[in-house]
Amino acid sequence: MMLQNSFIIQGNIVDVVHQQIFAGEINVVDGKIQSIRPKPELKVANYILPGFIDSHVHVESSMLVPSEFARLAVVHGTVGTISDPHEIANVCGMKGVEFMIENGKKVNFKFYFGAPSCVPATTFETAGAVLDSNDVKKLLAKDEIVYLSEMMNFPGVLFKDEEVMKKLQAAIDAGKPIDGHAPGLRGEKAKQYIQASGNNGVIISTDHECFTKEEALDKLKYGMKILIREGSAAKNFEALIDLLNDYEDRIMFCSDDKHPDSLAIGHINQLCARAVAKGINIFKVLKAACLNPVAHYNMNVGLLQVGDNADFVVAEDLKNFKILQTYINGIKVAENGKTFIQSVPVQPINQFNCNNISTEQLKIKVGEYPTVDNKIYVIEALDGQLITNKLLLQGKQQNNEWISDVENDILKMVVVNRYSNAPIAKCFIKNFALKHGALASSVAHDSHNIVAVGCDDESLAKAINLVIKEKGGVSAVSNNKEMIVGLPVAGLMSADDGYKVSEAYTNIDIMTKKDLGSTLGAPFMTLSFMALLVIPYLKLSDKGLFDGEKFEFVV
Repeated sequence: MMLQNSFIIQGNIVDVVHQQIFAGEINVVDGKIQSIRPKPELKVANYILPGFIDSHVHVESSMLVPSEFARLAVVHGTVGTISDPHEIANVCGMKGVEFMIENGKKVNFKFYFGAPSCVPATTFETAGAVLDSNDVKKLLAKDEIVYLSEMMNFPGVLFKDEEVMKKLQAAIDAGKPIDGHAPGLRGEKAKQYIQASGNNGVIISTDHECFTKEEALDKLKYGMKILIREGSAAKNFEALIDLLNDYEDRIMFCSDDKHPDSLAIGHINQLCARAVAKGINIFKVLKAACLNPVAHYNMNVGLLQVGDNADFVVAEDLKNFKILQTYINGIKVAENGKTFIQSVPVQPINQFNCNNISTEQLKIKVGEYPTVDNKIYVIEALDGQLITNKLLLQGKQQNNEWISDVENDILKMVVVNRYSNAPIAKCFIKNFALKHGALASSVAHDSHNIVAVGCDDESLAKAINLVIKEKGGVSAVSNNKEMIVGLPVAGLMSADDGYKVSEAYTNIDIMTKKDLGSTLGAPFMTLSFMALLVIPYLKLSDKGLFDGEKFEFVV
């Protein structure tokens, strides 16, 4: 009897390992490649190539649990991910990491998780959990944990913080790679960070936060590998892609954070198409998309060689990378835009312990907000970037309060502690361009308190309370309309069908742009990073306005 994962498939075989393309057939037996035979006489149009890997992604940012993420990703030829469960760990601790691992095991997809290194990310915010060096050591002992996730506390590395060094040592002892996260770090400090303030060569081996070619070249010089990131908010592809011409063995592709609407459209296959369109050699492109992550993280993912797991895709061509079929362990998991991975039941976990808020709690009295020469501090959000600018602008006053200045696009932003009832942090932000109404989200890196931006306090309170009622979600309110996408799994993810979540998110995204007037490419994704203190220059935590350059609160 022919097993489901035993078959013969023909096509133009793209052997990335040996850098050759030839017509042939692959014999798959019991999920593994038994033989590959050239057949020059074959006249076939399709191409068979290794499956794609997202080399750094927070699955939680897709608003989907891992099993649903997999259902959408395989349609685009992705067969595995290097996944940092940092987001859910900040909310639910060890239980959150275990939830991701167990849910991911329920589907035929190759999730490789890391041990979160920075929970909480800083001491300047309220998170739902703490993972100390002992917890990290326990996680690294698990087979499912293949690396130490991004070490965001680069000051801790540079100054040899005891807990930070213990976490790094735990990964070294476990023989597992360490991911980096050091935006803007260059020169001698970059070298110190990469070597973990020692002289033992490369300790922290990757970085996905480079936003200029010069920064990436600095880190490459000291031995790092660079992940070219193109997510829903942070987009560094154009700035970095030329590096692939000269550093083909040390470049990988990643999304980092990808919302469900964009995941439904495409994934790593899109980066391949864009790279090829720039004239980059196909084998260099596929090294970044397929081979390099497998080698660096020691993934058990096939690379289209005899004896490998049958993890490969069939593409229409090597230009647009339209995926016709995706196979994992010899099982066809997607074909012609349709996923064959079935949804699985999900029992949500969460931590949400705050009450509804009032408009009175959102007021900013003159004298209570930091000013310089009577100008107020304003965060400038940058479309497609996680970094922000620090501005001093003329604010708008009314009844001895600082209020949103819609005309000049200086809007009030707040962060509400979701883990307990506490005073609300407030500031002002530019570039959301809302004309009325408000947005709110419980996806707020890294501690995932509730972040909201709005034109008036009534709208702000309404949007925030919608999120509180659902115990997590993204919401938008206008003068006559309210929408929310509920995220009951840790306040980060939905348990629903991924395509339904994608549709719901698309609708609320349209509302933020069409009804409320936002000009940002991904307003909710941008909003989610406005509380991310480890990326400069000005951000807001639940404890106050924070200067990421000085690494201290603005007072």
